[in-house]
Amino acid sequence: MGPIKHDVSKQNLDAASKELIAILGSNSVVSDVDVLRAHSSTPWSPAPPLQSPALVVLPKCTSEVSEIMKMCSRRRIPVTAYSGGTSFAGALTATRGGICIDFVKMNQILAVHKEDMDVVVQPGLGWQDLNRHLEPQGLFFPPDPGAGAKIGAVLADGTIVKTRNRPRKSSAGYDLTSLLVGSEGTLGLVTEAVLKITSVPENKHVGLATFPTTHAAIDTAITLITDGLPIDALELLDSYSLGAINHSGLSERHWKEKPTLFLRFSGSRPAVQDQISRAQQAAVANGCETFETSGEKGKIQAIWGARKDAARGLAAMKKAPSDLFLSADAAVPISCLADMIDWSLQVIQEAGFTGYTAGHVGDGNYHAAIICPKAEEDKALGIINEIQRKAIRLEGTITGEHGIGLKWRDMLVEELGEGAVDMMRTIKLGLDPQCLLNPDKVFRIEPKD
Repeated sequence: MGPIKHDVSKQNLDAASKELIAILGSNSVVSDVDVLRAHSSTPWSPAPPLQSPALVVLPKCTSEVSEIMKMCSRRRIPVTAYSGGTSFAGALTATRGGICIDFVKMNQILAVHKEDMDVVVQPGLGWQDLNRHLEPQGLFFPPDPGAGAKIGAVLADGTIVKTRNRPRKSSAGYDLTSLLVGSEGTLGLVTEAVLKITSVPENKHVGLATFPTTHAAIDTAITLITDGLPIDALELLDSYSLGAINHSGLSERHWKEKPTLFLRFSGSRPAVQDQISRAQQAAVANGCETFETSGEKGKIQAIWGARKDAARGLAAMKKAPSDLFLSADAAVPISCLADMIDWSLQVIQEAGFTGYTAGHVGDGNYHAAIICPKAEEDKALGIINEIQRKAIRLEGTITGEHGIGLKWRDMLVEELGEGAVDMMRTIKLGLDPQCLLNPDKVFRIEPKD
């Protein structure tokens, strides 16, 4: 392929701004410098000031997104998309300038089909807001869209497509839903989604168990998984995570700084009691030091809140505002997870950094994070790459959740090989030959770039 030819000249962008105002209205086309920076750089994934969009636009519906993309296609203006703003891997960075489409105004629930147990939503709607709407109807969206999700999307040239219809299962054609959702905004912009929902969980309880070692905690988790115990969630925080939470003051409770499993249960009262009993038996068999459960709302929030506070707790360990938060979210076979976590902590500590690990131990995915001074970024990134390569050697993956973004493009080649990445590049050029959508993410558009 020849060189990419975008046009982000002032003349072209000024003309584009006038067209966008005609499409969206002046209040939905933003050029404030602080807003532009906030749409490309996050505390978890900072971007250079020059890699910001020139405009942020706020559409309200699929047809407006389509008109925006038709204009950008005609004017050869690159586009990034913004919704939750939680990028860890540089996915929001506007490497080639252009326009950012923010879906904040596309936050509506378009339909609830209670009999079919699905819901139609726009992409700017948060799952917690969705659940607040669903709860009075006895419905619940677990934060995992599952295989039954379908989406509506806008492609690089403004074409509107749907990936499938609404039945619970379909084998009609390619799995375009997974292709588009997994593309990190490089193949299309999701503007509508049909998601599976369930009934609100009954008799919710949480539990925690502390252990002397990571291996003891993971062995307990493996026992629960292999025994088929139907636990809603199974999470691990290491001693350093809990120490960071204690240091930060984010929690009213002082936590034992030991490897700790966090468990969530629901179901009928007899079922939950059985789950708790079997979980406690497994924990005791593996030498747990404490085991507690609660069904009280306040305690549920306090216990489960600790798991959610881990990243913020580590961020509070920064010694200077300019310190960086770097993380990997590798996933490995569960049987390898304990060794992987212990090894990761060892290499982080040997390098002289503050760090922690937290795991979604039910699926072998864990987060290893480092706090480091800006001057030592390259050294810290080298540690993250070591962790990722170790995961690959264990037949795992470099990322279970966060994606490739800008940071891990070369590591993707190490994991999957040139052939698989070339296949992705071919798909990209087939759907977006001008490379307008989130350019430079997932892989290098030109292999030698």
